[in-house]
Amino acid sequence: HYDSNTMKAEPKQDWMEKITDPQYWMEETDSSVRAHLAFKDNFEIIKPRFNQTGVVHTFQRMYGCEWNDETGEVKGYDQYGYDGEDFISMDSKTESWVAAKQQAVISKHKWDNNKFDNLYRKIYYQQNCPEWI
Repeated sequence: HYDSNTMKAEPKQDWMEKITDPQYWMEETDSSVRAHLAFKDNFEIIKPRFNQTGVVHTFQRMYGCEWNDETGEVKGYDQYGYDGEDFISMDSKTESWVAAKQQAVISKHKWDNNKFDNLYRKIYYQQNCPEWI
């Protein structure tokens, strides 16, 4: 769990605290702070594309991986939503982004050009993520 007020990642369950190294939580905090700042920046960039200001909006990210027990296939996913609707998602096979809305096309082009980040995500979802399953 990352608390944006304290800017710290911390376990919400006792068992997590017992099985994870304290170094994990320091690294998770660093990663979460970077993600938090990037999320705020992305939200401020996206909001005007919908011609909206001043009211409450939701910008969400869901990511992870699925592992097929029978085939051993691992499928990663990384998707963003805006106000409860799909906005943009990663196609990990092609290492490219898919815009679900016209307002996401600019982000798609920008994010598609970040080859290092897209390759990192692909490796994360195929190798690192399954270790947590």
